[in-house]
Amino acid sequence: MGKALVTYFSASGVTAAAARAIAAALGADLWEIRPQQPYTAADLDWRNKQSRSSLEMTDPAARPAICGPLPPLSEYAAVFVGFPIWWGVEPRAVDAFLEQADLAGKALVPFATSGGSGIAAAERSLRQHLPGGDWRRGRIVTKENAADFARGAL
Repeated sequence: MGKALVTYFSASGVTAAAARAIAAALGADLWEIRPQQPYTAADLDWRNKQSRSSLEMTDPAARPAICGPLPPLSEYAAVFVGFPIWWGVEPRAVDAFLEQADLAGKALVPFATSGGSGIAAAERSLRQHLPGGDWRRGRIVTKENAADFARGAL
């Protein structure tokens, strides 16, 4: 397998730690999916139906603007896509990245962090957003087990 890129969205730092562990284990490059408007603690309050994250996740068409430019994806054979599980799936910022990035011909490996949800619904959602993608099986990871997952993912 050729060069790998680890992309990730992290609102609290948990997914960022797992992404760094994957990148270190593979000698991969790292790129953060950052929304142009960072999330505040109030934005992330899932109990508040009017919080930014709640409004985005209840609107399937929501696409928060992300900071660019995108990395030079033509250099990579594999792209890991990391995120926290929100409302059972990937956050809308990840959807925005997938819709802007040219990922044709890349092995795509999802990984997620979660306080209790699985990754199956997110994997289905990712395939819907990028149906022609060469999606590999994903996994819920922690910074402690992310490296082992990454070494066996490709």
